Amino acid sequence: MIGIKHIAILALILIGTYVAMSSIYTVSEVEQIIVTQFGKPVGEPVTTAGLKMKTPFIQDVNSIDKRVLEWDGNPSDMPTKDKLYISVDLFARWRIVDPLQYFLRLRDERSAQSRLDDILGSETRNAVAKHELIEIIRTTKDRVPLRDALLTVAERDLDMGSLVPIQKGRKLVEQEIFAAAAEKIQVFGIQLLDIRFKRINYNESVRPKIYDRMISERRQIAERFLSEGNGEAARIRGNRVRDLNKIQSEAYRQVEEIRGVADAKATEIYAGAYNQSPDSVAFYEFTRTMESYKTVIAANTTLMLSTESDLFKFLKGMSPGSAESPGRSPLGN
Repeated sequence: MIGIKHIAILALILIGTYVAMSSIYTVSEVEQIIVTQFGKPVGEPVTTAGLKMKTPFIQDVNSIDKRVLEWDGNPSDMPTKDKLYISVDLFARWRIVDPLQYFLRLRDERSAQSRLDDILGSETRNAVAKHELIEIIRTTKDRVPLRDALLTVAERDLDMGSLVPIQKGRKLVEQEIFAAAAEKIQVFGIQLLDIRFKRINYNESVRPKIYDRMISERRQIAERFLSEGNGEAARIRGNRVRDLNKIQSEAYRQVEEIRGVADAKATEIYAGAYNQSPDSVAFYEFTRTMESYKTVIAANTTLMLSTESDLFKFLKGMSPGSAESPGRSPLGN
C-alpha cells in the first residue's frame, strides 16, 4: 500500500510539473507571441519579454520576429521608358508592426518574403517603365558627372554623348517605389522601412550593342583629334616651307647684292687699269674680244657676220698663215 501510494504521489507530481511546464512560456526581447487556441488567435499579441502563462494543451505559442528584417530580391530584367532592357537588383528592409494581422494573413516569414517579392517587384517595374534610364542611374538631378574637358568639347562639337535632362534622379525613383509598396504592404501588418537599388546593369542581350555604340562614339572623338592633329601638322609643315623659302630668297638677294657690288668693284678696277692710255684701252678691247670668241665659237660652229661687226674687225686683220689649217677659215665652214 505504501509503495502504491508513493507511486501515485510521484505520478501526480510529474503530471503537475508537466501541466505547469505546458502553462508557462518565455518571450525574448527579439520576438512577439501570438497565442492560438485550436488554430485561432486568442487575446492580444504578447510583445513584452518575460515569463508568461497560457492554457495548457489547448493553446499554442507562435513566435513572430520583432527585429528589422531584410528582403533581397533576385535581379530582374525590365524595360525603361526609352526602351532599354536593364537588370535591376533591389534591396529592402522591413519589420512586423502588427503581429496579429501578420499572423492572420501570412502566418510565417516565408509567406511574407513571397508577398514582398510580388509587391516590390511589381512596383519596381512600374517605376522603371515610367522613367528614362538616366533617371535611374543618376543619384540626383543636381549631380554633375565628372568629365575630361577635351572630351566634353569634342562631344559637344560632334553633338553626341549629351545627357537627357534629369527631372528626378534615382533617389526620388526609390521614394516612388517605397511610397507605392509601403501602402500595399501595410495591410499585412508589415512596415516597409526603406528600399535601395543594389545594382543596375544592362541586359545581356543589349549589352554588346551598348558597348558598340560607346566604342563608336569614342572612335569618332579619336578620329576628330587625329584630323585636328593632321591639320596642325600640315600647318606646321606649311609654315616651315614658307620660312625656308623666305630664308632662301633673302639669302639669294644678299648673294646677288654682294655679287653686284663685286662686279661693280671689278669693273671699276678694270676700268682703272685699262683706261691709263689708248694702247691699254685697245689691249683691253682685244682681250675681251678674244675671250668672247671662246664662248661664241665652238667646234662645228657657223657664223654669219657683217664686215662692219665689232666681233669681226680683229678677224679681218689676221694673216692666212695664222689659220688652223690651209684652206680652212678659223670661223669654220
